[in-house]
Amino acid sequence: MSIHIVALGNEGDAFHQDSRPSGLIRAYLGRSPLVSGDESSLLLSASGAAARPVFTEYQASAFGNVKLVVHDCPVWDIFDSDWYTSRNLIGGADIIVIKYNVNDKFSFHEVKDNYIPVIKRALNSVPVIIAAVGTRQNEELPCTCPLCTSDRGSCVSTTEGIQLAKELGATYLELHSLDDFYIGKYFGGVLEYFMIQALNQKTSEKMKRRKMSNSFHGIRPPQLEQPEKMPVLKAEASHYNADLNNLLFCCQCVDVVFYSPDLKEVAEAHKIVLCAVSHVFMLLFSVKSPADIQDSSIIQTTQDLFTINRDPAFPGASQESLGNPPLRVIVKDAFFCSCLSDILRFIYSGAFQWEELEDDIRKKLKDSGDVSNVIEKVKCILKTPGKFNCLRNCKTYQARKPLWFYNTSLKFFLNKPMLADVVFEIQGTTVPAHRAILVARCEVMAAMFNGNYMEAKSVLIPVYGVSKETFLSFLEYLYTDSCCPAGIFQAMCLLICAEMYQVSRLQHICELFIITQLQSMPSRELASMNLDIVDLLKKAKFHHSDCLSTWLLHFIATNYLIFSQKPEFQDLSVGRFGASGPVFRAGHTLEWSMTARVSDMVPQSPLFPDA
Repeated sequence: MSIHIVALGNEGDAFHQDSRPSGLIRAYLGRSPLVSGDESSLLLSASGAAARPVFTEYQASAFGNVKLVVHDCPVWDIFDSDWYTSRNLIGGADIIVIKYNVNDKFSFHEVKDNYIPVIKRALNSVPVIIAAVGTRQNEELPCTCPLCTSDRGSCVSTTEGIQLAKELGATYLELHSLDDFYIGKYFGGVLEYFMIQALNQKTSEKMKRRKMSNSFHGIRPPQLEQPEKMPVLKAEASHYNADLNNLLFCCQCVDVVFYSPDLKEVAEAHKIVLCAVSHVFMLLFSVKSPADIQDSSIIQTTQDLFTINRDPAFPGASQESLGNPPLRVIVKDAFFCSCLSDILRFIYSGAFQWEELEDDIRKKLKDSGDVSNVIEKVKCILKTPGKFNCLRNCKTYQARKPLWFYNTSLKFFLNKPMLADVVFEIQGTTVPAHRAILVARCEVMAAMFNGNYMEAKSVLIPVYGVSKETFLSFLEYLYTDSCCPAGIFQAMCLLICAEMYQVSRLQHICELFIITQLQSMPSRELASMNLDIVDLLKKAKFHHSDCLSTWLLHFIATNYLIFSQKPEFQDLSVGRFGASGPVFRAGHTLEWSMTARVSDMVPQSPLFPDA
């Protein structure tokens, strides 16, 4: 064990160099009976000067076997020259000694103006001793004239020394000489007292560390640790692109069939997807009129490429369903028709993979001029009315921004009768929709519209247990892959609707929205809000939202003092909430009833990936 002492300041008299006594630190180390070491072993300045030039280093043994290390720096300029070493030594000191000569006002000001600010910044419950060395030679009061500043030759008064000690909370000593009394009994007694205190503190800390290390090796009882932070809910990745791309291959809800010029069937598609991408198809399917588009190039492209056939004598027309047969579209351009399947796949995958489209067209058309002609027609199909064709360079366009049309363009058809082939009846009002989008985005609706159910043959479908606002938000998610609930209550209603139609990602979005809203509320708002947090917990458990219910339990336990004052808190009792329900106690901890199954104590949900 060792004790580190840092001594700062110059106790020598600048005006009486010939009678200056030996240094305070060296005199104490040489005369104290508790310190062992001869004169040659004390001073290590020869070796220490090379490695640590800022301080003169002394080493000795105190109290028998305690290593005593003293670093003495009498000059501020040297101290300031190596700030890194000086700061580290002061930060690691057990005792700091500040010394100056009472007959040298310059040494006092150097201590007060330079050393003291540094010590204040680094001081951390370290004892400080201020030693005023010497007998005052001139005790007359210094000049108080405001024009006179040459008072450095005057002595430092006792009041100034005491005031400096009060600023640091230090012990103030006046040593009139460096004899055996002042060094051994006066200064040495105070210094040795602080040395004993430092040894006691280090011994106590060492015993605590030893107890902690021993406790780790003992047998510890098993315990279920509560997480310090609430569980984090991770949102499910979007599969919007794949849903619409798969719609092209599943051949469900097809409402348009493309034919070659010789009346051979080429491909099947969906009006809603084509119109979401192109104004050419909007014009072709009468969603918009030429007056609405006001672009001659789009009108000309539509007339040159496509024509609609409604002839009842069309081959195969008698086998078509009598209810609502698909629209027949003749592709006039033979080269464009031969590549139509690749073009539709390009459109359904997002209309941005231009290089793949060019490669597919080149495999079917050997002539480069024909390839360029088809590519230009695709660009015209994707053109925005009233703007120049921005798709001149396919590679540049693809590198700049892989555009996905559906999540913004499909919103244009949300809750609008254009191209709608199904109508939902909710609370006495109707909401038009499109079967193709519903089938692609929701497995429950895909089974409903393609199975042996009444909804498969009916246009008007009633919806129960959901408000119109909630169902519109649900449809908005299906059409755009995004939603923004107005508040926690609507988010919970939307979560219930998503659970009813088995749209798991929308459930996770609603859970994340509720968690974010509750986390952002200050305590005062939680205490005054009218929202029933216990009712949210019940609904989350009833509708199999395990992630949200687990998080709400942690949230209620964390804010126990707030929610325990609400009347609905009583519904969390075992009798009302269920045999394996949660029980809250005054210790701010969450405990499960004894009747709960062991498997229920470790929730199997994404909130606990390691469980």
